Amino acid sequence: MTHAHHEVVNPATGEVIETVPATSAAEVDAAVARAAKAQEGWAAAAPADRARLLRRFAGVVDEHIEELARLEVREAGHTIGNARWEAGNVRDLLDFAAGGVERLTGRQIPVAGGLDITILEPLGVIGVIAPWNFPMPIAAWGTAPALAAGNAVLLKPAETTPLTALRLAELALEAGLPEHLFQVLPGAGDVTGNALVEHPGVAKIVFTGSTRVGKSIMATSAPLVKRVTLELGGKSPNIVFADSDLQAAAAATPMSFLDNSGQDCCARTRILVQRSVYDRFLDLLAPAIESVVVGDPADEKTQMGPLISQVQLDRVRSYVPDDLPGIRGSAPDGPGFWFAPTVLTDIAPDAPAACEEVFGPVAAVLPFDDEADAIRLANATDYGLSGSIWTRDIGRALRVSRAVAAGNLSVNSHSSVRYSTPFGGYKQSGLGRELGPDALTAFTETKNVFISTEA
Repeated sequence: MTHAHHEVVNPATGEVIETVPATSAAEVDAAVARAAKAQEGWAAAAPADRARLLRRFAGVVDEHIEELARLEVREAGHTIGNARWEAGNVRDLLDFAAGGVERLTGRQIPVAGGLDITILEPLGVIGVIAPWNFPMPIAAWGTAPALAAGNAVLLKPAETTPLTALRLAELALEAGLPEHLFQVLPGAGDVTGNALVEHPGVAKIVFTGSTRVGKSIMATSAPLVKRVTLELGGKSPNIVFADSDLQAAAAATPMSFLDNSGQDCCARTRILVQRSVYDRFLDLLAPAIESVVVGDPADEKTQMGPLISQVQLDRVRSYVPDDLPGIRGSAPDGPGFWFAPTVLTDIAPDAPAACEEVFGPVAAVLPFDDEADAIRLANATDYGLSGSIWTRDIGRALRVSRAVAAGNLSVNSHSSVRYSTPFGGYKQSGLGRELGPDALTAFTETKNVFISTEA
């Protein structure tokens, strides 16, 4: 029997750059057994020693940032600037998680007749299923805090983007992490991924990807009462009020949904603009969209690269018939999976492109009348991941921030993700939180111990 393989394709050229063996269900089983053994020793190690090794891992990643970034450009089509940030984010996450190892403290709770303490214990073996849109950082979002909390990690990268994950596993060994503690298992979701989700020896699954697959993982995990953290889809609003700095809002809007070619669950793909400034905003937005530099992701000047695959390109095209009115930028012809930046105007709020996650460089502009109307439109979706609010009125900023059902909001900016602050979704955008000061506790069980002091 021949071993299954996956071809890794450069999205900017369509060329196969590497072939990677796929992990079978039997190999997953063997990997879980190795991980469980490694985890016992890791959990028993002194916290300071675990922290020191994770900091060393961060240091080794830092020495290889340019190499990792170039690998990300080739396999994912990310711009080189973004790819360098991603590799740096892996380093920063490892450092941040290392700082939490010795601060993973329980509590002493006042009770009658004795002393009551809580202890945070590692879960065991964690399965991290990472997506193709941000392969490096999102892999680290699960891996770094899980390791810091005393767990072993089995990372399944997306089929299209396994190369940076495989390289990170090599760098972990180079840094001195115990063998088998952090293993990368490339393969298909329905084989390798399912084997991880169904395995009784895997205590928790951390998944980032589509809501459809997230629901399936949740259902498969239920018979084992397996813990899950799910970071799923989004259809996030960018709410522009008439009292905002319109020029700043328009200038910032393109990259709020074009970053990573729109392949971002936080992308602000519903641009909600107050009716009284709707025309003015579009006048300001058009040149900003048309000037976005789309091209070779290895070029320092490029702002947007290709989509990840032909499958994704076909999906995005299906949402945008040529006759839809809108603002369009430009993209290269020829090989590669290119789609021009697109803002759809005069679109019904219930049109597929306005309410479904396109996962490409496409946004829809919708007018609203007043604050209540903006909130109603913003919340008229099954998703609730992120969003932006543009206004000079601090009271309005706080009122709307409280009213919009989303896990990550930014006022007069489009920032969603920092390693030091929590990230996650409301509604069908996910379950649980990653990053931030509580990241390590998501990979622990709380044990309560009462000690009687009665004579």
